[in-house]
Amino acid sequence: MNQNAKDVKIEFRKPIFPIKNDLANYLEKYSRTTKSRVLYHDLMRFSGYISIENEKGEDTLWIRVYYPEFEREEIDNSLKKIYTLLHSDGDEETLPYLTVDSIDYCTFGNSKPFRVKVRNILNDNFTNFYIKLADASRIYGLELEDMLSQNRINFLVYQDTLIEEHIIGIPGDVFIKDHLPNCSKREKAQIAKEFVKFNERCFLGLLGDMRSYNYVVIPIHDFDHVQYRIRAIDFDQQSYEGNLKIYFPQFFKENYQMVKLVLDYLKPNSVEQYRKEVRSVIAKRILTSEERLRDLMRIMRTEQIAPQEHVDQLKTSLLKTTKETRFKNCKTMGDVVYIGLNLIVQNYRPTE
Repeated sequence: MNQNAKDVKIEFRKPIFPIKNDLANYLEKYSRTTKSRVLYHDLMRFSGYISIENEKGEDTLWIRVYYPEFEREEIDNSLKKIYTLLHSDGDEETLPYLTVDSIDYCTFGNSKPFRVKVRNILNDNFTNFYIKLADASRIYGLELEDMLSQNRINFLVYQDTLIEEHIIGIPGDVFIKDHLPNCSKREKAQIAKEFVKFNERCFLGLLGDMRSYNYVVIPIHDFDHVQYRIRAIDFDQQSYEGNLKIYFPQFFKENYQMVKLVLDYLKPNSVEQYRKEVRSVIAKRILTSEERLRDLMRIMRTEQIAPQEHVDQLKTSLLKTTKETRFKNCKTMGDVVYIGLNLIVQNYRPTE
């Protein structure tokens, strides 16, 4: 694994792609839709806000928003209902015990989400979820992550509003700065292995822009040691960019310390072994999610979720890298993903 971060740059903000009928029908078929009295644009009508700082007094680029008194009760009730739809299939028995502690708005990035904190007043446990503008390419990313990775994704769509569960973990940039220096050599070697696998998964699914603040590191305590997992939390740059390197986390300067772990602790043959393990696992998941993935690919292959020049640039790079001539005929990003996943299955060698 090498690193050349200076070549990687995202020049333009990605537009929001609307959900068309075929994708809407797919979401309905696989129980990804809901109904809500509050849409994303309703939450934009806040009347005031305060900036949120971290424990060091630094601006987090999140603001806590407030609404007029006559609207707040309806908004709170709708948000609590959304919480039950997301986590308990709409069971309303818990509604009297839920309260909305805060509604925060993110002022940077493409999706500009609202983060809603819902607390159970009986035990003080709380859960966050996010409300965003529904973006077709982001939904493709969420669905591919749910089918192809070990991580399940819980989200719902209503009209132009996307509701996503919060993904628990330590933000990658925070982990690299505050936790990684204190890890043992054994833990660093294990993190290096996980980064190689994460790097490969992002490339195979064409999930871009995995800078350190777009994924989380999850420590899992296992008897006498800690295992680490790396999980994407931002799917905004799914199958959009034409630069092949944007789909490899290793090429972002924010991940330099992770790449250094790989170079320091893993031999090239180990790196290749872990890449093959990822491909084998993904092949199995493709085969076990065959009908659903086929439905998704059929729709994704007809949609223009990236400029044509991005598609042409990416398929040319993949043709040079893999020597697979089928990339030459790709007309959409969905075609590129489809060919890539087919290659994984074709090269899969199940153990006897």
